Amino acid sequence: MKPCVFIHTNRQQKLGAIVSAYSLERNSRHADRFDIRIIEVEDYPFIAAREGQRFLRGGEKRVWTMDDLQSFTPLRFMPPELMGYAGRAVIMDPDIFAAGDVWELLDRDMEGKAVWARPRPGHNGNPDYIATSVMLLDCARLTHWNCERHFGELFSFERDYMKWTQLAYEPRETIGALEPWWNDFDHLDEKTRLLHNTKRRTQPWKTGLPVDFTLRARLLGILPTDWLTRVVPIPAITTYRPHPDPRQERFFFGLLRECLDRGIVDEARIRDEMRQNHVRHDALELLERTPPLAAA
Repeated sequence: MKPCVFIHTNRQQKLGAIVSAYSLERNSRHADRFDIRIIEVEDYPFIAAREGQRFLRGGEKRVWTMDDLQSFTPLRFMPPELMGYAGRAVIMDPDIFAAGDVWELLDRDMEGKAVWARPRPGHNGNPDYIATSVMLLDCARLTHWNCERHFGELFSFERDYMKWTQLAYEPRETIGALEPWWNDFDHLDEKTRLLHNTKRRTQPWKTGLPVDFTLRARLLGILPTDWLTRVVPIPAITTYRPHPDPRQERFFFGLLRECLDRGIVDEARIRDEMRQNHVRHDALELLERTPPLAAA
């Protein structure tokens, strides 16, 4: 079995996943040595079956909803099963685009580690935060990963979502530290291999759209804090903002333009994504004026 790059997504971010998959093949000199597979949360009924149920996140009880922009996140733990617990895999978010050759990551010396991911110390107040939005996996060393069972444990309050997605249940000595350029958070330079447009309010394909993400807040003083949470809009942010780095906008739309030229997506698909507010409404006009990317 070839190594495989898995891109996990939901319907809201499917177009990004398609562009991501194209970028991986486009920018690899060894694209024949690995597979690329998009996995969609809607294809895993055990996740949708928990709609409206409470789960444990950050020590609090939250309500699971499939409409969340990151409802695909539990699928980060599916690749070892899908690979038959053999071989290597990379799992990555749908808002990550290859600026370099992902084969360098798949082919690296894993030094006996089961997982490689980028440390992000101090993020969200956690000194040991590990960003799992990109992971290199030795699937044979991850036979204890069972996505459906572990997802279910969130709802029996045996497992905490935040600890799970930050690899806190894994022995620390089994985790290697990826260099920043393999998960470059809204940063693009000559070292960047995988560009991650992680700041939701400035994702380049959403500029000008109404904000559709939320923060959760406790109903303090009304009900016990572990009984109910509600979704509270961010009042200061009503629309998606332009990305502060125009090069990253040009990079995404340059990739999308190539996808359109090659028939990977068509204009009807882009218009439908615009209609659903998944893609900014001036996307087609922007594609027309985006200069071609440099050759891979």
